[in-house]
Amino acid sequence: MNAQQLKNSILQLAVQGKLVPQDKNDEPASVLLERIKAEKQALIKAGKIKKEKPLAPITEEEIPFDIPDSWEWIRIGNISSMVTKGTTPRGGNVSYLESGIGFLRAENVAGLDRLDTAKMNYIDEDTHNGFLKRSVLEENDILITIAGTLGRTAIVRKENLPLNANQAISIVRLINTDYFDLFYLICAINSPIIQKMLTLQKKITAIPNLTLEIVSDCLIPIPPLSEQKRIVAKIEELLPYIEKYDEAETKLTELNTKFPDALKKSILQEAVQGKLVPQNPDDEPASVLLEHIKAEKQKLIKEGKIKKEKPLAPIAEDEIPFEIPESWEWCRWGDLSQSIQYGYNAPAKQSGRIKMVRISDIQDNTVLWDSVPYCDIDESDIETYLLQANDILFARTGGTVGKSYLVKEVPEQAIYAGYLIRTRYSNSLCPEYLKFFMESTLYWTQLRNGTIATAQPNCNGKTLSNMILPVPPLEEQKRIVAKIEELMPFIGNLTK
Repeated sequence: MNAQQLKNSILQLAVQGKLVPQDKNDEPASVLLERIKAEKQALIKAGKIKKEKPLAPITEEEIPFDIPDSWEWIRIGNISSMVTKGTTPRGGNVSYLESGIGFLRAENVAGLDRLDTAKMNYIDEDTHNGFLKRSVLEENDILITIAGTLGRTAIVRKENLPLNANQAISIVRLINTDYFDLFYLICAINSPIIQKMLTLQKKITAIPNLTLEIVSDCLIPIPPLSEQKRIVAKIEELLPYIEKYDEAETKLTELNTKFPDALKKSILQEAVQGKLVPQNPDDEPASVLLEHIKAEKQKLIKEGKIKKEKPLAPIAEDEIPFEIPESWEWCRWGDLSQSIQYGYNAPAKQSGRIKMVRISDIQDNTVLWDSVPYCDIDESDIETYLLQANDILFARTGGTVGKSYLVKEVPEQAIYAGYLIRTRYSNSLCPEYLKFFMESTLYWTQLRNGTIATAQPNCNGKTLSNMILPVPPLEEQKRIVAKIEELMPFIGNLTK
C-alpha cells in the first residue's frame, strides 16, 4: 500500500466498526438520532429552520456494507439544519482583495480536515454581510467540494472566521454539533466506499459537479457518540505514522526515480576515470595511439581530404578535473577528430534521392528512418554531408542541445540537417567509447560551460572541439564498452 491507500484502509475500517471495539454500555446511535429528529422538529416549529421535503427512507439496496448493531445509517440531510452552497460575486459586484475576509474556493478545501489559506481570495466586510450573506460560514460548518475535484472536506473552526465560500463548496450545518464528533463525520465522508457512493452520482458537465440533493441524500454510518470519540482517538493516533510513512514513501519514490540515472552517471564516471575495468600492462599506451591518429590526420590534410585547422591550445593543468591511469592521455576532441562539420540546410520533402536526418528524427538513440524526409542537394555537396557508420551526430541547439547519436548503420544514402554537427574520427578509436563519454558528467559539464544562453540555447563546433576527454588504450576502450554494455540492461530493468 502507498500512504493514501493505507489511510483509506483505516478510514474504511473505522466506518465499518472494525477499528475499535464496541462497548455494550454505549448509548446506541438510534437513541441519538431520535433526539436529533425531535430537536429538528422543534426548530422547524419555532421557525428557526425551514421545513423541507422529507428525504426518502433508506432501502436495503442502498446500504453498502454491514455495521454493528449499535450503529445506524442516516442521510446527511436528516442530521442537518441546512445543506446549501456558497455564492460567487458576479459582474461588477465585488473585487477580490489581498486581505480582508477569507473567501474560500474549492482548492482551499484541501481534504480530510484541512483548509489551505495560502492562495485564498479576500472580500470586504460589506460584501461578506451583504451580497454574500447567504454563504457566511459559521463555526463547525462542514464543507464539501461539489465542483471540479469532488468530495474534499474540511471543518470550519473558530480561528478560521470570518469566512465566506463560493458555489463550488457545499455547506452542511448540523442540527446540534454536541451529538457528533465532527472529525468522525469528516472521516466517514472521506472513507473510500462513501466517497465512491457520493461521487459516482456526479453530473457530467464541462466541470464535474455534485448537486445539493446528492450531498443531502448521501448515507453515512453513525456509531454511538462514545464510539465516535474512540474511533477519532485511534485515527488521530495513527495519522502521524501515516504521515511519516508518506514522507518515507515519497523519499523512496524519489530515490527510485533518480537512482537509475544516478547509477548510470556513476558507471560512466568510473569508466572515464579508468576505474571500471582493470588496466592491462600489455596494452599499447594511449600516447602511441594519439601519435598514430595525429600522423593519420596529417596525411588526410596533405591529400586534401580534410581541412587544416588552427591548432588548439595545449591542455593546461587547471583544466584537468581528475587523475587518470598512466597508460591514458588527455586530449581535446578537436585533435582526436578528423572533422567537425555543421549540417546542411534545406527544406524537407516527401520524396527524393537523399534523405536528411533532423534532430526530431533521433529518438532514444535511434534514427526513425521511416519518418526521415528527403531534401534537394547539389551533387557536388553530397560527399561533404553524407553520413557514414560510426559518425557521431551532436545537437547544437534547442531543448536537446548536446544530445549525441552514434550512427550504427545508414540503410540508404542520407545527409544531416543544419541543427546537427557531425564529428568523424579515426578508425583507430572505439566509437562506442566516444559515445559513452558524450553521456558522462565530464562531457555535460563542459557542454554547459560552453553553451550560449539564449531563447534557444545553442552550442557550437568550437565548444565541442575544445572539450577535453580522457583517452585509454584502444583495447581498454573496448573492455570499458563491453563492461558498460553488460551493466546497462540491469539499469534499464530498474526503471520498469
